[in-house]
Amino acid sequence: MTEIALTVQQTARPTGFPTADHFRFAESPVPEPAPGTALVENLYWSVDPYHRQMMDGDFGLNAPLEGRTLGRVVASRTPALPEGEVVFHRQGWRTHAVVRPEEVRRLPHHEGVPLSAYLSVLGGTGLTAYVGLTRIARLREGEDLFVSGAAGGVGTATGRFARLLGAGRLIGSAGSAEKVTYLTQQVGYDAAFDYRTGPAADLLAEAAPTGLDVFVDNVGGEQLGAAIGALRQRGRAVRVGTISRYNTPDAPPDGGAPGSSEAGNSGDFNHSDVVEKSLRIEGFLVRDYQDVQDELYDFAVPHLRSGALAPDETVVDGFDRIVEAFLLMLRGANTGKMLVRKV
Repeated sequence: MTEIALTVQQTARPTGFPTADHFRFAESPVPEPAPGTALVENLYWSVDPYHRQMMDGDFGLNAPLEGRTLGRVVASRTPALPEGEVVFHRQGWRTHAVVRPEEVRRLPHHEGVPLSAYLSVLGGTGLTAYVGLTRIARLREGEDLFVSGAAGGVGTATGRFARLLGAGRLIGSAGSAEKVTYLTQQVGYDAAFDYRTGPAADLLAEAAPTGLDVFVDNVGGEQLGAAIGALRQRGRAVRVGTISRYNTPDAPPDGGAPGSSEAGNSGDFNHSDVVEKSLRIEGFLVRDYQDVQDELYDFAVPHLRSGALAPDETVVDGFDRIVEAFLLMLRGANTGKMLVRKV
């Protein structure tokens, strides 16, 4: 354990894409746990798209940031958190954290499962994908699925879970030819397209000429409009995120005037489609579904052990690179879940 603890603090509100200048590393002595608490030395950190939204006002300036983290208890003053235990908590973006038992989740001991998976396919990323498919979309065997942002953490997990749940044709979008190849050759998508190469409606029509049953949306914008037009009768659109808008504060909100002739061109969609095709559009926050965590373990762990399910991860080594990893993730440099690992 080092003598010095590091935390990352936000120093200013960004307009558009953040830069390294919006953050700083602050040093302090390693904290001592008070009675009823434990000191955790962090091992893995998650950097997520939602952090960009929080930079606009939810994160306090010049204060430690929060985030999903795995760490090992190195000093304890509570029997509920024995030394050596590995726990999940949300006091991320720092090397050390003092936690109370109610602030952490002790990780189950699943033999053969890599520790990083508890932040990716078994963590909030995987839980988002699983809830989106089973609780929101209520995916049925044989149904055809389109996932925007399919090469990210939630997108890769959604594709792999959908395949295991018996989905029909799987279609994904990504931001490069390399990611398109990864989706079709590694993740199990039947077709994928680079959304940068043409109008989303045209690209999706080529990949799914007979339409779709379910759309899992990580992006918003033009791809949302295209997918609404492609959904079949009683189709479902699951809104997970709108990463295409996080760094464009002046962009109009998704959705446009009913019946607009421009529907699908810039995030607008034909609202009459929702009525005429009896569509359902539903968003959710994964924090409201923590009771599904054990169900996710029961579903995913056997597939991880058998090799039928693989965690898709991009791992950056060194806490000193956590800001770099976050900025790379916002630019789409990751395939699968972006993680930072202690060295």
